[in-house]
Amino acid sequence: MHVLIVEDDNEAAAYLRKGLTESGYTVDHAGDGNEGLHLALSVNYDVLVVDRMLPGRDGLSMIAMLRAGNLPTPVLVLSALGEVDDRVAGLRAGGDDYLVKPYAFSELLARLEALTRRALPRTDEFRLSLADLEMNTRTHEVKRNNQKIHLQPMEFRLLEFLLRKPNQVFTRTMLLEQVWGYHFNPQTNVIDVHISRLRRKIDSGDNLPLLHTVRGTGYRLSDTP
Repeated sequence: MHVLIVEDDNEAAAYLRKGLTESGYTVDHAGDGNEGLHLALSVNYDVLVVDRMLPGRDGLSMIAMLRAGNLPTPVLVLSALGEVDDRVAGLRAGGDDYLVKPYAFSELLARLEALTRRALPRTDEFRLSLADLEMNTRTHEVKRNNQKIHLQPMEFRLLEFLLRKPNQVFTRTMLLEQVWGYHFNPQTNVIDVHISRLRRKIDSGDNLPLLHTVRGTGYRLSDTP
């Protein structure tokens, strides 16, 4: 699961990042509301954790703008403001849950798990396919022409991303941001290496090539040349 923490208190953010990372989440951090808004609109997160009192743009304003843009990502609001009216305001702004500071990390984790369960896709959305390539995101099973394919975790994540958006061209920068969660260029060939490994696995033998290089631009997954 990929989570964005929007929190201006660096110590509080570091505590959250450490706990969520140890719990298996991929974590990004924004230090103000404007940066949080930009990241939430640019990256496909599974859940957002948003502090209410933020510099630049307050948390409720940020959430309201996300909802106005029809972003459905679940949001957990964090705040030291715990009166009934405060909680109601957070939920009416578009928050899905509201947790008052100070809080127990175990409760925050349970609330995030509940939010992401509610946001799970319908059963048929666990099954992705293109031509004779099939993926089940629930069981992590991948097949090509009914033959099982073993993928490493990042190869699976990359293929899932491409399968959800077939025929679209993605630059290396877009893949770094949306699959790896990098918001900088790590100066490595990580994309090319994973694309090459993935291509060897899904396009081997006499299979119709599905993973295409768009010269000078990036990559796309398509059953047409």
